[in-house]
Amino acid sequence: MPNNRPKPWERRQDRGRITAVRNRRRVLILCEDQKSARLYFQGFNLDQRRVEVLTIGTGMNTDSLVKNAIDREEEADRRGEPFHRIWCVFDRDDFPAQNFNRAFELAESHGISVAWANEAFELWYLLHFNYHDTGMCRADYGGRLSALLKCKYDKADDQIYTKLEPHQPTAMKHARRLEKHWVEVGRWTPESANPSTNIHQLVEFLNEFKDLGPADTD
Repeated sequence: MPNNRPKPWERRQDRGRITAVRNRRRVLILCEDQKSARLYFQGFNLDQRRVEVLTIGTGMNTDSLVKNAIDREEEADRRGEPFHRIWCVFDRDDFPAQNFNRAFELAESHGISVAWANEAFELWYLLHFNYHDTGMCRADYGGRLSALLKCKYDKADDQIYTKLEPHQPTAMKHARRLEKHWVEVGRWTPESANPSTNIHQLVEFLNEFKDLGPADTD
């Protein structure tokens, strides 16, 4: 009998729909890199009365990043300041497959959400302009982005979200199409599917906060 149980990377730990929540929430986004992903997610203009988003670049990789997230969650719970949701953001890069896959399993077992890109976070940026479903070397991302942005791409650009935001609907469409592509070819495993990403799920999550009404004040 086939096992139809969703894979760890196909599950979303939603802890209740945000749109049903009327009070302020704390969200932790723990990024593998200290520049690109951290700066991108810090660019979201969200109502601080509705949500406190703590975005941290750690310099850690895959399973080490998830272990750090677990430690931070436990510490926040001890302080009486729990996180409503925790996301870990990392690349496939050239990390051993066992480390990459173990990160998904560890995150799932602790209710932590994962946003990944294979091979690099910059794939999400490229999808703002063009659809891609053929593998490419991570060294090529910078050159392609420079051409599309019409300026030299810099991982430390703190305006990258602002530059890309007008193209976000296109990126969402391309990311969903790419997700569907890997399902259809039967290789929907982040470790082997290059290029692949689910960054759009984290973007959707953050965008939901933009649609909420005033926070409760009592």
